[in-house]
Amino acid sequence: MTTTEAKELVHQFEIGRLPKEKWTHEAHFVMALWYCCRQPLPQAIDSIKEGIKKFNISIGGENTDHSGYHETITLFYTRHIINYIVQTDAAKDFDSKLNGLWQQDFLRKDFPLKYYTRELLMSKEARKNWLAPDLQPPWL
Repeated sequence: MTTTEAKELVHQFEIGRLPKEKWTHEAHFVMALWYCCRQPLPQAIDSIKEGIKKFNISIGGENTDHSGYHETITLFYTRHIINYIVQTDAAKDFDSKLNGLWQQDFLRKDFPLKYYTRELLMSKEARKNWLAPDLQPPWL
């Protein structure tokens, strides 16, 4: 994926026109990397969180106690993306960060389960609020 393709993905995401089948696990990371590289961190986090909620509604989904937006997972992965940006030299261009993103261990779908029990991560409370990992800290 190129910067131009990432920009278009984020644009389509923002206007609610990204096809549902293109809203993949990887697309979440591209969107989050885009915001974290282009906005002040507090604004980037808000853009990620609110963008996902809004997009879910735009494709006919809901943000409930059992589906849609998940606060703990979103913030957990965002923390890893921020760490990745810092560790790879924040001054590098977006293309370099995007190309390196695909080699990151944290892209695996089961990655959070190294830090959380499934029960805690899938709980209603974790979906609604940030919960710290119950197995190990995610930033060691």
